[in-house]
Amino acid sequence: MSEQPFSLRPLALKVYSPSLLYGVGVGAVAPIISLAALGRGADTATAALIVTLVGVGSLLANVPAAVLTTRYGERISMVLAAAWASLGMVLGIVPSNLGLFALGVGMLGMAGAVFNLARQSYLAEAVPMEFRARAMSMLGGAMRIGVFIGPFAATLAMKWLGLTGAYWVGLLAMLIAMVVCLWIPELATRAEPAAGNTPNGTSMVSIAKAQWRILLGLGLGVVCISAVRATRQVVLPLWGENIGLDAATISLIYGLSGAIDMLIFYPAGKVMDKRGRAWVAVPCMATMALALFLLPLTDTVGAMLAVSMLLGFGNGIGSGIVMTLGADYSPPVGRAKFLGLWRLMSDAGAMAGPVLLSGLVAVGTLGAGVWALGGISVLGAGIFGYFIPRTRRAG
Repeated sequence: MSEQPFSLRPLALKVYSPSLLYGVGVGAVAPIISLAALGRGADTATAALIVTLVGVGSLLANVPAAVLTTRYGERISMVLAAAWASLGMVLGIVPSNLGLFALGVGMLGMAGAVFNLARQSYLAEAVPMEFRARAMSMLGGAMRIGVFIGPFAATLAMKWLGLTGAYWVGLLAMLIAMVVCLWIPELATRAEPAAGNTPNGTSMVSIAKAQWRILLGLGLGVVCISAVRATRQVVLPLWGENIGLDAATISLIYGLSGAIDMLIFYPAGKVMDKRGRAWVAVPCMATMALALFLLPLTDTVGAMLAVSMLLGFGNGIGSGIVMTLGADYSPPVGRAKFLGLWRLMSDAGAMAGPVLLSGLVAVGTLGAGVWALGGISVLGAGIFGYFIPRTRRAG
């Protein structure tokens, strides 16, 4: 099929700009949630617990997000998610007790579950199969760019407004994202009675039963990649501190790793579209495994920087892979509900990874914990290599 009849450019304003804005909002407040909790009277342990409420809210909201998207459509779901996130930002701005602040943090996670599922479902319907991986990679890339910009915007605002300045940036970004989402045209499939609303065969349980081979096969690979991705954000600062680097140096290394990660999302998507999903999924996990095996062997700034950039490269080439695979294997009938289950597995892995690392460090050493994560990455590479060529894409 010729690439001329379809272009991703019209999606820039419709889908990618809201994702960029949403990423700015999330990135603005993520680094200061614990500090804001401390300012409301939390001790260190409680502040750390409140930070995890973002993940808890997302995990709990995945199934309701699927039901909401199925019933009201992707556009309305994204608008409601941005509005809900805006309310969460307001709870971070107004003087409140710790309980209300924690509620606002959880609301951000819940809104993220709805927004991310709806935008993924929208692209899965709107983009032809031969462009799907590039579309999903650009979606992931837009979010990463936003998360990268957010802290810098928040830093400027906090010079005048204190910690609440970050929440004002987040609120503004979410409100603009909500307005942009209102302009997104509804999918043509929403003009007719949605097949996913039929009473028979499209419940979450029935979809799980029908797709159990994919969920237990590729789904386990998704758990692995999500666990490694979530934990790598913890591993780099911890290892830098372990070898005696100062905070500024660790931050620089972390930022350069993130920059490499952020810059290569489009080539990764093009490779997936032209060569196949396994050509990215397997190297992504294998490269991160290699970097994780090498990290405990580093003891200098240069060595850690090189390994960190390798880790960022490995993660970057996998930009959009989880969303692409979810869209590939989601059935046309009940797509949003399948994606809800898919994201449930992804979020479960993202929460399990840091918990596993913490447990391994408690009973062993940080280096042993990092090597264990490398083993999980190898397992993920094997799962993707085995299952991706052997499972049928739903289209």
